[in-house]
Amino acid sequence: MRFARSLGLATSAALIVGGTAFAQVADGDWQTINRDAASTRYSPLADINRANVNQLQEAWSYPLRGFNTATPLVVGGTMYMPAGSRVVALDADSGEEIWSYAVPPSEGEGPPRTASTRGVSYWADDNGEGARILFMAGNLLIALDARTGQPVSGFGDGGMVDVGVPYGGTPSIGGTVAVIGAATLENPQGVPGNPRAFDVRTGEKLWEFQTVPQEGEPHNESWGNGWKNRSGTNMWSVSAPIDLERGIVILPISSPAPNYWGGGRPGDNLYGNSLVAVDLKTGEYKWHFQTVHHDIWDTDIPSAGPLIDATIDGKKEPVIAHVGKAARFFVLDRETGEPALPVEERPVPQGDVPGEYYAPTQPFPVKTPPLARVKLTYDDLVTAEDTSEAHAQACQAMWRKAGGYLNYGPFTPFYLHRKGAPPRSTIQLPGGTGGVNWGGMAVDPNSGMVFANIQHTSLVGWVELKETDESYSFDANDTNQPYDRASVDGKGPFFTFSAPLSGEYDEQGRPVGPSLPCYKPPWAELTAVDANTGDVKWQVPLGLFEQLPEGRQVLGNAGNAGPTVTAGGLVFVGATNDKRFRAFDAETGRQLWEAQLRGNANANPMTYRGSDGKQYVAINAGGTIMAYSLSR
Repeated sequence: MRFARSLGLATSAALIVGGTAFAQVADGDWQTINRDAASTRYSPLADINRANVNQLQEAWSYPLRGFNTATPLVVGGTMYMPAGSRVVALDADSGEEIWSYAVPPSEGEGPPRTASTRGVSYWADDNGEGARILFMAGNLLIALDARTGQPVSGFGDGGMVDVGVPYGGTPSIGGTVAVIGAATLENPQGVPGNPRAFDVRTGEKLWEFQTVPQEGEPHNESWGNGWKNRSGTNMWSVSAPIDLERGIVILPISSPAPNYWGGGRPGDNLYGNSLVAVDLKTGEYKWHFQTVHHDIWDTDIPSAGPLIDATIDGKKEPVIAHVGKAARFFVLDRETGEPALPVEERPVPQGDVPGEYYAPTQPFPVKTPPLARVKLTYDDLVTAEDTSEAHAQACQAMWRKAGGYLNYGPFTPFYLHRKGAPPRSTIQLPGGTGGVNWGGMAVDPNSGMVFANIQHTSLVGWVELKETDESYSFDANDTNQPYDRASVDGKGPFFTFSAPLSGEYDEQGRPVGPSLPCYKPPWAELTAVDANTGDVKWQVPLGLFEQLPEGRQVLGNAGNAGPTVTAGGLVFVGATNDKRFRAFDAETGRQLWEAQLRGNANANPMTYRGSDGKQYVAINAGGTIMAYSLSR
């Protein structure tokens, strides 16, 4: 069966030599934004460990002159990083700039072109020659000489390839193949969200995977008549894990558009919300696993997850561990896509919006409970003892004003509110950002322990019928627009208002004072789950609110980034909205170290060995690279 369009694969070097991937990462390097092709975000360095991590001190810093959430790479003592309209190479021992490349400006009157805010990618051939830095700048895939920062003349047109649909992540590289996603925003109809692959040496396009099956292709029937020109359903994840030994890439495909209304696309909507494994060189379909059927909750797959060998019931199995926005922990056989730990279909709440399609069941892991809050009743509201008297009273008032909040557990849909009827609000948990967002997970491949920043978020909303026959154009670029609209058979759009259940709001719906969730904490947790068994080993609150009374501050205050784990028994994580960088004991979850930052580090940390032989830990803190090492 063929689901991808092969586009003349160029001759490439073999991916495997002697049964192992030739592109091994040196112990002291950090070669992709998740360190390796398998996306483990695990470093074998142990110079910094449980016994001495409390001696870490700032070694150097480098201002990027532009905010981003990228993770730097380090190869052979040189650090590579996007910096606004530039890409820079730094001496990883000192932070001194080696070279800087200016991204070419946009043509015409378009906005200035910048390098991807997520990071860059590195490639060298099997002899370590021809090292290149590849990165996205809108619709351009650009290749630079890693030594000089100059465009590679033999790549595309002067070192650049116009890929068409832009992508904001990093190229995922295996052998001589670079895989990218697509930035389609949330427009229901528009450009396809298809992942694509290009030859690292020449820039030649190799394949494109069709995420919404077209007429005559398998699974086209899962869209009803809503497959034509369907957009969304894209890989916006910042990278995709690659199994070099098996020659497959696992694509994390996100939700169809629009987010909260699916009446125009009745059915399960494959390959939306699915992990899809394809042949790395040709894009040929291998298998898929859909994590959410017919998504009307915006439960994207922000990251696929790490590849490891887990020991399940005494047998070693090649698996991928995955957690998305819905906070359900899946462990899948990466050769077949079948669950390695049991999964069952369970009935979920059904809605009442005319014309909507509701999937009767959703897949649930049998062994691992949801890692985030998925239910809410009035008894779950905060009390004065949880936070403060003023906050608790504001939350109770919000509950009364909304007429209560409908929630029937996981996958509660937005319910219909009819004109003139009393308030009828739905609350979904987790909502908005999850769960686990783009920061993804880290794993210790030796123990099979997976670490993730779990957010306990919510989303409040309802559905109304807009009483007009006028057409309405939804601007997905307008981030201040709180509605998700879609036409219903030309009779006018349904729309959904959505906001978190948090804090206190004025008459215009604007936050007053600190925006604190209205349900009992914790609101974010660093979590460890055993991929061998599915057991949750520990969960600890991640992040604090300094404005709360002493003793009630460490309640979980995290953004979308994730952690990194090392052989020194440490889990490093920024991710929080309190300007802190922390290290935890990987065995127990006990916090061992904390550094005050000059900005929030909503980025994934990394660690490397410098040319001076020292181990460093680095993180992007609000647009400044901060590097730490042991005091000597």
